[in-house]
Amino acid sequence: MGLVLSGLILAMLLGALDQTIMAPALPAVAGSLGGLDQMPAVVTAYLAAATVVMPVYGKLGDRYGRKPTMQVAIVIFVTGAVLCALATSMPQFIAFRAVQGLGGGGLMIGAQAIMGEIVSPRERGRYLGFIGAAYVVAAVGGPLVGGFFIDSLGWRWIFAIYPPLGLLALVVLSVTLRLPRPRNHRVPFDVVGALTLAVAVVGVVMVGQTGEPVYLLVASAGVVAWLVSARFAKDPILPLRLFRDRAFAVPVAISLLIGFALFGTITYMPAYLQIALRTSATQAGLLVTALMGGVLVTTIVSGRLITRTGVYKPYPVAGTAAAAVGLALVGVAGASPLALAGAMLLTGLGVGLVMQVMVLAAQNAVEHADLGTATSSVTFLRQIGASAGVALVGALITLRSGISATATPAELPDSVRDAFAAAAPPVFAAMAPLLAVAFFLALALPARPLRTRAHVEESS
Repeated sequence: MGLVLSGLILAMLLGALDQTIMAPALPAVAGSLGGLDQMPAVVTAYLAAATVVMPVYGKLGDRYGRKPTMQVAIVIFVTGAVLCALATSMPQFIAFRAVQGLGGGGLMIGAQAIMGEIVSPRERGRYLGFIGAAYVVAAVGGPLVGGFFIDSLGWRWIFAIYPPLGLLALVVLSVTLRLPRPRNHRVPFDVVGALTLAVAVVGVVMVGQTGEPVYLLVASAGVVAWLVSARFAKDPILPLRLFRDRAFAVPVAISLLIGFALFGTITYMPAYLQIALRTSATQAGLLVTALMGGVLVTTIVSGRLITRTGVYKPYPVAGTAAAAVGLALVGVAGASPLALAGAMLLTGLGVGLVMQVMVLAAQNAVEHADLGTATSSVTFLRQIGASAGVALVGALITLRSGISATATPAELPDSVRDAFAAAAPPVFAAMAPLLAVAFFLALALPARPLRTRAHVEESS
């Protein structure tokens, strides 16, 4: 079990690290390959590809086995990394980042679904700390590692760390992981559902990256088409029947709201600190570290308490309340970086009680045949919420201040800084009511007993 879990955590770390290690590298990549104006496309390509395939990996794992789908995800991810290192132009690099995203989306889903199969829900709480640690290491260590490679060796060396780590994860999981074979499914795969969901995802992601309202129409059309296809598909990629169960629907809805409010805020918080409060980039980064530290602490503590008591409902109730208060305080903290750090720490402490517990609750609510679908639904909707939240927060800040929410702090006049300082805090505070809604949803979460036997034990 220990080797299997180490392989899963390593795979999750690869996926999480990739999204943070590239942040400091983008200017160097664009400067080397030409095309500074194409930097947003690099982010969009990876994000859209990774999000699109999340429900696909979940369904494929349910139908054909989680081990082979995880192996495929690792191979695709590492292949994309190697291709990125060899790219000679910006269009090539963007395309290869999309390839890497096709693998990265499967790493998170596959690792959590496999953990849901080999560890019973009752015992899974003690492992939530490892999952939280992977995210924290990625959030804190990614930018540092990326900056080190840029300053010392060059941006291409960033991608040199993925093949050995990916190969290690692949070998460990291939040798040690033993899962029962799923039942054969003779009904056709829901290709139409996958394509319509992909259209919806691309629309949402493009709204988040460009702010163009036309993509809202694309997203809406994709959602409507998916709803129609899901009613007629014999085995929908995201079955609507699952949403009739509150024990599944509530965790998914809370994850959507958490993604929307949290990522919409923290995406623009560093810019607010640097532009409005004139802090350094390092000081702005420490704010994110405070939030992630809070997430790690409460993820570990709540996980161990869940394993000890078998009770999970109090944690999302308390967590959504704390996170709502934290985001509200962000809006009234004023010009004090210390007060903002305290508010973000409180937000992180609340989020740590919610995010992974929602995965646990959703997995506990479904049968073995839907385990991958349940896992991917929580992560997928959280990512959709994050993309939509980033779009709305950015648009509101731009509307209130008259300047782009992605403006850089270098040599901005005082009038612009003052406008940004006045515009951003109320927008951040406006995210708090969304977490208040999540709080009331958490109150409605059914408190079902956690299963004490893993799916692999039930199948043996």
